[in-house]
Amino acid sequence: MTEEKKQSKGHKLKQRWQMPDTYVIIFFVVVLAALMTYVVPLGQFEMHEVAYVQDGAEKSRTVLDPDTFQLVMTEEGETVREGIRLFEPFGGVGLLNYTFEGLVTGSKWGTAVGIIAFILVIGGAFGIILKTGAVENGILAMIKRTKGRESLAIPLIFFLFSLGGAVFGMGEEAIPFAMILVPLMIAMGYDAVTGICITYVATQIGFATSWMNPFSLAVAQGVSGLPVLSGAGFRIGLWVFFTALGIGYTYVYAQRIRKDPTKSVSYESDAYYREDFEGRQHIESSFSTGDALVLLTILLGVVWVVWGVMQHEYYIPEIATQFFVMGLVSGIIGVIFRLNNMTVNDIASAFRDGAKELVGAAMVVGMAQGIILVLGGTDPTQGTVLNTILHSMGSAVGHLPPVISAWMMYVFQSVFNFFVVSGSGQAALVMPLMAPLADIVGVTRQVAVLAFQLGDGFTNLIVPTSGCLMGVLGVAKLDWSKWFKFQIKFQAILFTLASVVMVVAVMLGYS
Repeated sequence: MTEEKKQSKGHKLKQRWQMPDTYVIIFFVVVLAALMTYVVPLGQFEMHEVAYVQDGAEKSRTVLDPDTFQLVMTEEGETVREGIRLFEPFGGVGLLNYTFEGLVTGSKWGTAVGIIAFILVIGGAFGIILKTGAVENGILAMIKRTKGRESLAIPLIFFLFSLGGAVFGMGEEAIPFAMILVPLMIAMGYDAVTGICITYVATQIGFATSWMNPFSLAVAQGVSGLPVLSGAGFRIGLWVFFTALGIGYTYVYAQRIRKDPTKSVSYESDAYYREDFEGRQHIESSFSTGDALVLLTILLGVVWVVWGVMQHEYYIPEIATQFFVMGLVSGIIGVIFRLNNMTVNDIASAFRDGAKELVGAAMVVGMAQGIILVLGGTDPTQGTVLNTILHSMGSAVGHLPPVISAWMMYVFQSVFNFFVVSGSGQAALVMPLMAPLADIVGVTRQVAVLAFQLGDGFTNLIVPTSGCLMGVLGVAKLDWSKWFKFQIKFQAILFTLASVVMVVAVMLGYS
């Protein structure tokens, strides 16, 4: 075979193979989870309440007792393996029920239902805001005024979002911000990936290295019997280092894409925004009083959200309503000032169209939750495959040297985050197991908390079970498989450096 024919054949094979769609990937993971239910026996724990002090007030949380694990047994003394059925009627969970059951799981405070509702309401609210045209006019006006200095926005915005992740556990809040900043980055000549990096990626780097996050770190330390906010100095150093790393990585990537946009994994999907801005640049746009009022509404709304989260611990239901109000007020301004020739009916249609844009992302959140349901759910008191996996992985760590054990704790947390993405929920499940295990293997409990923190935060950037990630990708119109292609390189860097951090923490006796 000639060299030309070999190259032609290789090119055809490359063209023929495509990265599977996110829905396809989740389906095969569900099938794998279903097969595990035929092999892995069911296990369960008992629960108990622990108390800890946070901000001068005593709080309590119900967590599992690691010493109470037991396999579910039949009357004949045999372990139970409940292979999942293909279809389960009357509200049960079967293999083919995973989509519906995943979509209706949880409550308005999180898991699937809450995050799905949050994504749709946020999408609708920003549909109204974008319909006014104020955001696009503001972006174009800003680009004209900052010509030659656009790249300064990348480190500044990344820093602010990382700080938000570190201080108050910013995560879901990145979704609405991405609706503005992703188009902004594309208009500046970058891509959607850059917009995702300076918003969601930045929040999770802050989340992973936080010294005061009340929703994750404080719970993990409280459950582990450590003073809340202890070990802050070391973590602040980590936050500075990893934030600088994220800024540098994003900046270098962004400049490379600006030189050749076709190198971006999001080049095709970015056409939606890119063509719109290119069309508007030939039109003499004026930044009106109405546009200014809409942007002021967004600014005041953001201040309201930050105040609510920090002062009153507002979460998904409150934040969704705040953004709904923001969208409604913007729509009223648009009608009064005739922005983009808006009418009252346009407010309704824009809300509907905005929500429609994120239906795909909302579906992925529910389908990914179906993986957990197939494994039996996350209730420690019920006999599930997931409880057995949790116990087995925890036990495996306990028979290794201290440095290796600490590193394995980090690996374990990274893997387990695929199943339980919620930071506070994961802390309640794994820290009662990891904290006493740290005592046994000869590392400090602070090291165990650090392993949880790094494993939880960094893998939030890539696991398709993260509702926040899928929401941001939906905003950016970017498929998860393409994001994976970009993110896997950065994930490898984060994993390597986090592994080094774990070794250093053990050697320093971090406490």
